Amino acid sequence: MKILLHICCGPCAIVPHRTLCDLGHQVSGFWFNHNIHPYQEYLRRFDAARTYAEKGGLELIIRDEYLMEEFIASVSADPPGRCSYCYASRLEAAARTASEQGFDAFTSTLLYSRYQRHEEIRALGENIGNKYNVAFVYDDYRRGWQEGIRLSKELGLYRQQYCGCIYSEKERYWKAADSGASRTSQ
Repeated sequence: MKILLHICCGPCAIVPHRTLCDLGHQVSGFWFNHNIHPYQEYLRRFDAARTYAEKGGLELIIRDEYLMEEFIASVSADPPGRCSYCYASRLEAAARTASEQGFDAFTSTLLYSRYQRHEEIRALGENIGNKYNVAFVYDDYRRGWQEGIRLSKELGLYRQQYCGCIYSEKERYWKAADSGASRTSQ
């Protein structure tokens, strides 16, 4: 099959890309990640995706749009539900691109992460795929988690420390004091 692989970052692309190629599929990557904030983080991940594409021999279709305002407007009323928006918006963009460019199927590197909700991604991917008449390929790439980490380090790829959005950055780095005291600048 000719498969479009949505890529959230370089390190997460390694195992899905290699797995699909090993199965004999023709794979192209797709970059669209309007959820990644702040902008410097977006650029680091974009650069890592391009670096992996070059080193891994992966054609990369790029939709380079930094839609911070759209993202925040879409999730600010329900920050805990933001992941559903992130999944759906990126899978929709991948499915539309796959359909428009004659791919047989699409999938996402989100399925490599231990931290993502696989069943939700699978259901969304299948529903969105039906909408665009392009198959969604589900595979649990988490089995290659350690191998992907090892290979990304060997390739010198930037490895992010949080999922991508500004809310996940806060969850990763903001640690409220045990006493509940607020932080102040000095």
